Amino acid sequence: MPTPTAYEPPRFDAGHQRPHVMGILNVTPDSFSDGGRHANADAALRRAQEMILEGADILDVGGESTRPGSEPVPLDLEWSRLDPILDQVIDMGTPVSIDTYKAEIARRACAAGAVIVNDVWGLQKDPAMAEVVAEAGVHVVMMHNRLAADAGLDILSDIDRFFEISMELAEKAGIAREKQILDPGFGFGKTINQNFIVLNRFETLKKHGLPLLAGASRKRMIGAVLEAETEDRLFGSVAVHMTAMLKGAAIVRAHDVSPHADCVRMIEATRLERNPVE
Repeated sequence: MPTPTAYEPPRFDAGHQRPHVMGILNVTPDSFSDGGRHANADAALRRAQEMILEGADILDVGGESTRPGSEPVPLDLEWSRLDPILDQVIDMGTPVSIDTYKAEIARRACAAGAVIVNDVWGLQKDPAMAEVVAEAGVHVVMMHNRLAADAGLDILSDIDRFFEISMELAEKAGIAREKQILDPGFGFGKTINQNFIVLNRFETLKKHGLPLLAGASRKRMIGAVLEAETEDRLFGSVAVHMTAMLKGAAIVRAHDVSPHADCVRMIEATRLERNPVE
């Protein structure tokens, strides 16, 4: 069994430690952004190595598309996409996150050496998930989600309520507080305007006292403003994520690792008021 690579997220106040870049590795045929590109093992492993060389601090591996409107896939199919590559990606030495809301997938991935479970339903979809995370002793990203957007909703209050439930589930299961990370879920169960409300007030989420993750890479909120197709949303993605980092995001989840790693370096140089490599 591969030896898990230790991971500790930055403090929730990004002014104390540089944000981390989580590189997205989709081994699915239907991801909204890069579906099919890395669906075979060789392509997935090449992309994982590329992202590490580009500066990824974490690799987030997913075997089921969680884009809005996507069809759920059976557990066995999801695992069949992950199993051929997971050990080899973990052996590359960069901390690995498993992007799943299924407890059994999380259990298998953590047994293989994944050190983060990235749950787009914040421990609230699969009742066994919190216990699996606790037993594995790994970190968990608890993302806000909704079945459908509601334009009349106070989205920030809804996120707060959701997070409180997720944190309570984590506590009851015995997940250490220092292992918990929150994600407001850009693009999930929100209108375009609500996404920008969350971004503009991102710093208010620090009140929960946990590290924050921002994941808006290539999403529709960017395409709506720039009138750009998915593949033309790089600069918009960097702009959104830089805004989130300046407002306290400890982790940004991105398809394009290199420009985000550059962004992090510039933020770090500004914070230190010097070249961080000196």
